[in-house]
Amino acid sequence: MADITVRGAAGIGVGPYAELTFDSEGDVDRPSQGAVSRMEATDLLVFAHGWNSDRSTATRLYDRFFAPFPGLVGTGVRLGYVGVVWPSIRFSDEPIPDFEASGALAEPGFGTALDPGTRQALGEFWPGRRAELDRVAELLEERPESEAAFIEFGALVRELAGVDSVATAAAQPVPALFAEDVLEVCRTLTRALLEAGAQPGAAAERDLAPGGVPRALWNGAKELLRQATYYQMKKRAGVVGERGLGPVLAELARQRPALRVHLIGHSFGARLISFSLRAVPDGARYVKSLTLLQGAFSHYAFCDRLPHDKGRGGALGGLQRKVDGPVVACHSPHDTSLRVFYPLASRMAGDSAGLLGFDERWGAIGHDGVQAVPGTPRLALDTALREGVPTTGCVSVDAGSVVRRGGAPAGAHSDICHEELARLVVTAGRMGR
Repeated sequence: MADITVRGAAGIGVGPYAELTFDSEGDVDRPSQGAVSRMEATDLLVFAHGWNSDRSTATRLYDRFFAPFPGLVGTGVRLGYVGVVWPSIRFSDEPIPDFEASGALAEPGFGTALDPGTRQALGEFWPGRRAELDRVAELLEERPESEAAFIEFGALVRELAGVDSVATAAAQPVPALFAEDVLEVCRTLTRALLEAGAQPGAAAERDLAPGGVPRALWNGAKELLRQATYYQMKKRAGVVGERGLGPVLAELARQRPALRVHLIGHSFGARLISFSLRAVPDGARYVKSLTLLQGAFSHYAFCDRLPHDKGRGGALGGLQRKVDGPVVACHSPHDTSLRVFYPLASRMAGDSAGLLGFDERWGAIGHDGVQAVPGTPRLALDTALREGVPTTGCVSVDAGSVVRRGGAPAGAHSDICHEELARLVVTAGRMGR
């Protein structure tokens, strides 16, 4: 499915380049795995995208991000470039700076309908669910002022996300965002859109008063659908990382013991590459650096003990020790997606602190960096580039000086194609001149 490309081929300006393609269960496309294993390189840059609806968007991202690297590395470094392609989704109103115009909502109740691109992407993200998606799209377009319509919409979203079956299989309650009164959830999500700058304040505040079923609440309903895709992507990223990418890289390291691997991930792709560390054998030293760009997972992921629950650690507690180099977590205060909406997604696990407002227990690593890992330095990006980063362990880097552009509702979440961030990867991997 994915062949090694030479410079300038297939829309990629660097080479050799190949793609690793995975399905939602983490099964790898074998021809793409073979293409990667045949690459001639000393150092392999492996980049996993976050939210993308198609391969072409991922390829454009990789082309843009990889472009500066040939001019940054030392003469003894021969780079190979790998793009990880996995099933995720991006709504069309989540802008990628320099790719397209911002898609922020212009009026309350306007822009809730699913555009053709998003509708097609949802069909590919949830295959075999055409009837449910058609009805969801119909409700979002018509925006009926009816409590029954919201109840129907909430039930459809629950069915699409599979929250009932997942909760039953795991013997856990249904996540709160899907279990609470759907009208109140949509009010809360509409307030979050207001905080993110996606709606004019006066009209939105009027529509958010208790009681009634104003059409403006369909903005929150659309956000509920978006959050359902986040719920699914979060799970998929962990599965693809642990069961897919991790074993593929371990096998590659067995075949090519001298190969140095540098992992890079954006958004949920940062979660994917981090979970791949679970498949690194004890004592293996082939992962030489890990760089997280606006990572959409817990800032406590790498800690041994949670500050609010000393009996438990983070989901990846201590796995930074599997990296023979630093784990660099880039964060930005301009990332509205992680500042406002990530705590809502975290609430899906059953947080009792309320739906809106930042709660540090549920913060994202791309919002404020690594937390509760002793000895983790916090650096500004220019300092990290001027003085370097630690050779091992975690480090948080405030990249807000460059990761700063993007409209509502996501803010600067996807503003990652900067030479400064490429230089940071080179610095972390000790590949520079």
